Amino acid sequence: MSHSHTGRGIMLSVYIKNGKILLRNRPKPGRRNGHALIRLLCAGICNTDLELQRGYYNFRGTPGHEFVGEVVAADTRSLVGRRVVGEINMACGRCSFCRQELPRHCSSRAVLGIEGKSGAFSEYFTLSEKNLHVVPKSVSNQNATFVEPLAAACEVLEQVSIPAQSRVAVLGDGKLGLLIAQVLKAHDLQVHLYGKHREKLAIAETQGIQTHRIVRRLPHSAYPWVVEATGSSKGLSQAVGMAVPRGTVILKSTVHDKSSIDTAKVVVNELSLVGSRCGPFEPAISLLRSGKIHVEDMITACLPLSRAPLAFQIASRRGALKVLLVCD
Repeated sequence: MSHSHTGRGIMLSVYIKNGKILLRNRPKPGRRNGHALIRLLCAGICNTDLELQRGYYNFRGTPGHEFVGEVVAADTRSLVGRRVVGEINMACGRCSFCRQELPRHCSSRAVLGIEGKSGAFSEYFTLSEKNLHVVPKSVSNQNATFVEPLAAACEVLEQVSIPAQSRVAVLGDGKLGLLIAQVLKAHDLQVHLYGKHREKLAIAETQGIQTHRIVRRLPHSAYPWVVEATGSSKGLSQAVGMAVPRGTVILKSTVHDKSSIDTAKVVVNELSLVGSRCGPFEPAISLLRSGKIHVEDMITACLPLSRAPLAFQIASRRGALKVLLVCD
């Protein structure tokens, strides 16, 4: 597909419809007050995008919410020409959650590339300027694409305070599990990562994280803190089984299927269940800048936006980690 007419206001976009990944030429979006027009540099396909393709939220439209882009136009002049990443929840700014600075719980929010707001898998897109964070020069485009999922990993420690040197189990060796394990390790916790894939566990081992390959059974009643990041509907009951009485289970997977769980275990063992979603960008950016978090090994493939259908195929293969889309 030719990109020569981008100047005339036509751009390439990825579009999901009836489970298919399509490419469309569309008009470049107009910019509203308080919003920046952003040119995509690099974006990551995440599990939520794969779930949207499978019919989560009955989604149709342009997905994509993990991105780094260059600001082309904005009300805030200092943003123009800068590389930015962006928080994905666009809130009303007026309700009780917004007033508590919890925009991700605003009931009338739109969510970039997920609900009510066209996403970042597009040569150009817009996002509210107050959602943007400038990327430090030392952080590459590819690494900056990880800020949004890394922020979700940081959210665990925003929600529960885990004393230094505590033993924490992370269940799931996918993209999010690997990021969570690294964030917890960077905060002086004894992290035990459980997963099924030797090559994924090896990535964590290079960071000094203890790993355990799940062959048959998971340890029973072994950890005061368990983070569930399996991406599977079985993960919740597995995590509950691993927690000691009075332990805390932090749930990270958003799965299209329903989870079944023996609630008697939760009641008898007096467990705390904590749902955990998006997180703060500042700590994620400073962890990437500090070099304490290594994401390069987690990139499975990098393809141009015009090959998005293939990129989605690669991302949904067993064993795949992060697949990136780059704009020419």
